[in-house]
Amino acid sequence: MFLARRYFKYFDWLSFALILILSCIGVLFVYSATYRPEIPVSAFCKKQFLGVGLGILVYCICSAMDYRVLLQWGYLIYTIVIALLIFTIIKGSIGMGAQRWVSVGLFKFQPSELAKVLFPVFAITYLYNHKESFSFRISEYIPLLAMLGISCLLIIKQPDLGTGIIVMITGLVMLWLAGLPKKFFYYGLAFLFVTAPLSWHMLKPYQKKRVLVFLGQGSQKKERYQIEQSKIAIGSGGVFGKGFLKGTQNKLLFLPESRTDFIFSVICEETGLVGACVVILLYLILFMRLFHIILSIDQTIIQIFAFGLIAHTMISVIVNIGMVTDMLPVVGIPLPFISYGLSNLLITYASLGWFNTISMYHAHVDPSLRTEMSMRHNYKLWS
Repeated sequence: MFLARRYFKYFDWLSFALILILSCIGVLFVYSATYRPEIPVSAFCKKQFLGVGLGILVYCICSAMDYRVLLQWGYLIYTIVIALLIFTIIKGSIGMGAQRWVSVGLFKFQPSELAKVLFPVFAITYLYNHKESFSFRISEYIPLLAMLGISCLLIIKQPDLGTGIIVMITGLVMLWLAGLPKKFFYYGLAFLFVTAPLSWHMLKPYQKKRVLVFLGQGSQKKERYQIEQSKIAIGSGGVFGKGFLKGTQNKLLFLPESRTDFIFSVICEETGLVGACVVILLYLILFMRLFHIILSIDQTIIQIFAFGLIAHTMISVIVNIGMVTDMLPVVGIPLPFISYGLSNLLITYASLGWFNTISMYHAHVDPSLRTEMSMRHNYKLWS
């Protein structure tokens, strides 16, 4: 009972409240993006509402778990993720031209979403198990780099370039923070520069088209249609927007993927610059809060783990807003907590739930309480 009271006391209520507000905005604008007079509340809106309820449950369960249990099974868990990625390529469900989903009864999920949150688990498990003999040579990071490369290749093969990029960036930043020598990045950049022509030919036609569109090429009625409609929606919202359910680009079906990748455009059109700034401000406050917690953690390896858990959320926000405003190429990344999509929503809730339990163990809880928790659960504290 004592520990239960302390858990309740150190629960990060501010982050949880911000997540709930963003999720409510998500349900509201999925409703708007899919609203039709004949069917006011679409199946997508109902699923998103259900997803938020399940997400809250997942968040609370992950917050109540000891994150060290997860790390004890890090190798096995990520082996299962790799197996699921391979299975997806071979027998996965196809949707919108991509083979990214695995069907489980009435539900489908994306194994690539699991890689976002579970690669950090694998990486920290490896780093901790080898911490006694580590001398920070590039050769010691080869198993991690190999697993990161395999994961990204399997994800890109589906094809899912956006998620592959997120996993790659998250993994490389974690390894940089863990001490991967800078010369690896210098060599890597030189290698990418030399092999750029080959990499370009390896891209699929639609991926090449997206890069060319970002560089200003393509017809406004064909290749640039999606991004041009997004910019029209954003610009037509003005300062205060056209009003809820009154966005013409959305309602007249000019804006593709309005409930998923381009939902921020719907928000801009209906609530204007004010609404867009409110959403961005909510994300900024959330990320500032999470970084404040990371800086207050007293162990470097746990700081790296905590960053790895939230990195995919931060990258997704930056990339999504960047691509719908034509500041980045369109790569098909949803806006966390707001875009429609249960796999992404639940994984994001799980990530921040595990982050919350790290916060309760390290950022706020006093050392004596951590010792008592460890003794009760018979776990070895990390030094």
